[in-house]
Amino acid sequence: MLHVVHHPDYIAPPPSRGSFVFDKYYLVMDAVRELAPAHHAYQPEPMARKWLEAVHDPDYVEQVLTASVPQDIERRIGFPVTSAIASRVQHTSGGTWLAAQLALQHGYAANSAGGSHHALSATGAGYCVFNDLAIAANRLLTEGDVRRILILDLDVHQGDGTASLLAGREDTYTLSIHSAKNFPARKARSSRDIALPDQTGDDEYLAILDHALTETIEGFKPDLVLYQAGVDPHTEDRLGRLALTDDGLNRRDRSVIRQALARQIPVASALGGGYGKDQHAVARRHARTMVAMADQAARK
Repeated sequence: MLHVVHHPDYIAPPPSRGSFVFDKYYLVMDAVRELAPAHHAYQPEPMARKWLEAVHDPDYVEQVLTASVPQDIERRIGFPVTSAIASRVQHTSGGTWLAAQLALQHGYAANSAGGSHHALSATGAGYCVFNDLAIAANRLLTEGDVRRILILDLDVHQGDGTASLLAGREDTYTLSIHSAKNFPARKARSSRDIALPDQTGDDEYLAILDHALTETIEGFKPDLVLYQAGVDPHTEDRLGRLALTDDGLNRRDRSVIRQALARQIPVASALGGGYGKDQHAVARRHARTMVAMADQAARK
């Protein structure tokens, strides 16, 4: 059974400028309804301001919530921050936190948005406004839901914002496996980074992931995995430089769930990146990721 978090505000009206395509968020849920008609859907509350400000600079939070973000920061983000976008990013942050709560109950749950791993303390970047992964992790730890969180980032781009925001914490571990030559040009330092050469394919990628994840789980012993499940390592992704196939993504996601749940560690996933000319194809990749993990979880 797929437990998936979604909110109507995830589908914000496109801003007047910018290249980011928001259409995929309703297409993802269309694909989920097709591939997993018996799924359970949940609506998140907007993340409370105090939790946003626990991770992001309060002045920046104020700029986002009042839709008064300076143009230089909007350029880094890639689109203007409107009032609709402000509502969206509060709900996506709440969505990742809710997915984690559901994962603690069911073993696996998904947020149908989020994974905004480039957002830093006082600025957004790379289509990311608030860092829902860091916000959710901090709240879960502060409120005592868990003691140790692994943030596993398998987007094609390094999770530089998450690494920076959580640097120095002993209760979080950031593992990023990404394309070496892709955005951002200046990488941050995760707890562990594995930078892959262009055109890394299924078998090599999966061997690296299996080894790194085994070492990390056995060494860090997390109580929860927050999984940035970007589909942009796909060979047809227009912003990726890796070469995973549909089967490779499926094996990747099943491997993550299998390793975690074998050790009784719940997994909550966030959508992450996925870009292409055919938004229906991208949306189906995201939906298949969630369905594959729910299916694998059901086998445990």
